[in-house]
Amino acid sequence: MPYVMVQIPKTPAHSSSTARSVPTSADVARLAGVSRATVSYVLNNTSAVRISEPTRRRVHEAAKELGYVPHAAARSLRAGHSRMVLMPAPRFPVGPLYSQFLSELQWALGRLDYTVVQYGSVGVDGDEAARAWAELRPVAVLVPGAGALSPQGVTVLKRSGARAVVTLGPGSVDGAHALLMDHEAVGHCAAGHLYDRGRRRIGVVTPQEDGLGSFARPRLEGVRRALRGTEAGVTELPLAYEEESAARLAARWRDLDLDAVFAYNDEYAMLLMRALQDAGVRIPEDVALIGADDLMLGRLLRPRLSTVHIELPSGRDLAELVDRAVRNPGAAPETHTVLGATVIHRDSS
Repeated sequence: MPYVMVQIPKTPAHSSSTARSVPTSADVARLAGVSRATVSYVLNNTSAVRISEPTRRRVHEAAKELGYVPHAAARSLRAGHSRMVLMPAPRFPVGPLYSQFLSELQWALGRLDYTVVQYGSVGVDGDEAARAWAELRPVAVLVPGAGALSPQGVTVLKRSGARAVVTLGPGSVDGAHALLMDHEAVGHCAAGHLYDRGRRRIGVVTPQEDGLGSFARPRLEGVRRALRGTEAGVTELPLAYEEESAARLAARWRDLDLDAVFAYNDEYAMLLMRALQDAGVRIPEDVALIGADDLMLGRLLRPRLSTVHIELPSGRDLAELVDRAVRNPGAAPETHTVLGATVIHRDSS
């Protein structure tokens, strides 16, 4: 076999070091014609020092030209804490309404110079999950659903440097700020609407998907509370988010003898509506139907879907709560009830 010798030209030492060099704040300062302190003030959004807008623009343009990015660890050392806000991934199926809320929250925290990190912790729960979150040394933790956190977990997070721990859900946890979402009010609104429309035999869908029980149980209780003391009856309807499950429920609908149903949310309402129509059940003549969340798709159905419009907390307000807690970690935990519910009456009821 013939061999061919190839001479590889030696790369000059200076070009190799140039390729590997990382731009520094001193490089940005030289290019922008300012001091390193000014570069730090501008890129760290320091409000205590007034910097003119032209100077800020020159610094940002120089940093962009050089590809300079501030060192997060160095910034944390100077500030005495990180700027990372940790958001554990929800343990329940996330619908369009909640996804929109999370997007708004991340945008608002970014405007306040926080870095939002979503953390997936499949198979890790309770205090074990809190210890895993604490390893990343976040300055704040936003926990969807209070059930995933205990008071001991809050203590672990605070001892690791978290200045703010906030839960979003039906309940609160000692030591943490709480945004309470009153899901009973959703069921209460839906039941009151159906009762006012003359319906007395009311079914309530309870989803069978993991993680939704903490929302479904309060909604069911809200229905029962609204109808307590009346002649109306309540029937619980377990339903998986599958066409086969909906078809099985629709097949025995005549035996259930119901004249109305609150279907937990719009997605389950649309699933059940299709199955009932396929089984020859007329909506709303035979059964009045109402969902929750006020999704756009529900307005496009025929008949148009009645729903409970849910007012989630403002992402901007929550971001300001986080920022307030980070700046004043010794303040007493705040508790706010943030979920509003109003009925939107359309054709299906």
